[in-house]
Amino acid sequence: MNEQELNRAIQYVTASTSYGRETVAEILRTGFDEMSAMAATTASRFNREDLVGYICQWTMKRTGHPEPLVREVLDGAGRWLDEVSRLVAARQIPPKNLPEGEEPGTEPVE
Repeated sequence: MNEQELNRAIQYVTASTSYGRETVAEILRTGFDEMSAMAATTASRFNREDLVGYICQWTMKRTGHPEPLVREVLDGAGRWLDEVSRLVAARQIPPKNLPEGEEPGTEPVE
C-alpha cells in the first residue's frame, strides 16, 4: 500500500466515523505497517480472521487505544485491510513448499 492509498483510507475512515484524523491515521499506519512487516518476514499461513485479530491486538498495544476504537477504525478501512491481508496471505508459503510449476504469489487466499 502506497502513501496515497493510505491517505485515502485515512480520509475515508475519518469521514465515516466520529474520530479525528490524527487518531485514525495513527491506528491505520500502525496496523498497516505491522501487516507489511509480516508480509516481508513471516512464513506462517493465516486466515483473514486470525490476521485481523492479531493486527487489532498489536495496534491496541502500540497505540494505547481501546479495542472498540481500534476495531471500528480497522473495520472502516476494510477494503484496504483486505487488500493488504491478501498480499500477506499470498506471501505466506515459502517458495520451497510450492507445488511444482507454481510461482510465489499465486497461492490461493483463504
